[in-house]
Amino acid sequence: MKIPAVLFCTFLLLAFLSPVAAIGGDEGWIEVRCNVDGASVSFDDTYKGTITSGVLTVPVYTTAKPFRTVYVERAGYYPWSGLVTMPSPGQTTTIYATLNPVPVPVQYGTIYVESTPAGAEISFNGDYRGLSPLTISDVWPGTYTITAEKSGYHTYSATTSVSSGTRSSVYCPLSPLTTTGSLYVLSTPSNANIYLDAVYKGRTPMTISNIAAGTHILEVDTSGYYDWKSTVDVPPGGTKTISATLNPMPTATTGWVYVASSPGGASVTLDGSPVGQTPYSGSLKLNGIAAGDHTVGLSLAGYAPYSAKVSVSPNTVSEVSAILQPSAPVSTTGSLSISSTPAGANVFVDNNFIGITPLTTSSVTTGTHTVTIRMDGYQEYSVSTPVNAGATSTVSAALLPVTPAPSSDIPVFLGILALGLAGIFVSRKNR
Repeated sequence: MKIPAVLFCTFLLLAFLSPVAAIGGDEGWIEVRCNVDGASVSFDDTYKGTITSGVLTVPVYTTAKPFRTVYVERAGYYPWSGLVTMPSPGQTTTIYATLNPVPVPVQYGTIYVESTPAGAEISFNGDYRGLSPLTISDVWPGTYTITAEKSGYHTYSATTSVSSGTRSSVYCPLSPLTTTGSLYVLSTPSNANIYLDAVYKGRTPMTISNIAAGTHILEVDTSGYYDWKSTVDVPPGGTKTISATLNPMPTATTGWVYVASSPGGASVTLDGSPVGQTPYSGSLKLNGIAAGDHTVGLSLAGYAPYSAKVSVSPNTVSEVSAILQPSAPVSTTGSLSISSTPAGANVFVDNNFIGITPLTTSSVTTGTHTVTIRMDGYQEYSVSTPVNAGATSTVSAALLPVTPAPSSDIPVFLGILALGLAGIFVSRKNR
């Protein structure tokens, strides 16, 4: 059976003009760059490897089914996902993935203090907290000084560290004083406060026993009178009598404000005016503060501002004790809102495909980025736009149509002419 010459030539021409189907696989590469080593990378839910030295390079066949999505994850970080741009043969496309750590809430710790013998006066960074055994609660993670004092014993100090949600223990073995004496303190007027070496002992008249022999500082004060303060010598094995006469103060209209913070080093304002910094041990003492209500503010880098109202009475000490809280982390990402006329255009940010207009994408790193919008039949639109932390930047593009090139009928005419000549040639050959 002979095939008609014209039909055979038609088959031959169609076979010559048809594109050859791609077989095998031209290879390209997809490079995934990430800020966290050890993060795992998957394409379309297929595991491809882990990030090493900030990068993972994945070979792909450009003639195979293209990958669409990439997923990057590691424990302790929020996962990241994006779209895959397939490379051309022999080419490499790069995807940038940024993993952000999952914040871990900070918890207070506690300090348990005991001493031998028990009943020692325990101070926390210079502030009296109670008698041992004692648990100090709500302690911010950090390093602190614990001091134990007891009459007749040497003072003991120790440094301890507190971690989030844990309890630290401090044991204070007190050594007895080898030589002690006593003080009998009375005053005019009586019932005044007694402080020995800045430690409160009681009210006059009073005998203070088991004091280390030698020189000490004795202070006596009461409301409405000037403080009485002097150095005293305690005789070994004996008792020394001290009589303090307090001088009355004129009618006062001011008081004192003591300000402490944890941690120390915070700047302090009173009614908006700077007055100093809190010490790392003890309190900042503000003298001559007018009676009435005032506002105390504290600020420290890395911590949220603190403000408190304090009421001051004449000849009275008012205290402000602030536990500063760490400030919230500063956002380092913003958002992009992208639209086009007409809609339905492909959107690329820094050459990475992110979707089709209109769209809004978040978690974009701050800085300047290049936004490119492409659509068949329209001219490509590209612009650089800044992205600010916590804000949304807007890109709106009016796409211009592409002017079509003049068409030519010459290729069609030449094809028909070649088909006709081939038919005549075969027909004559078969005769």
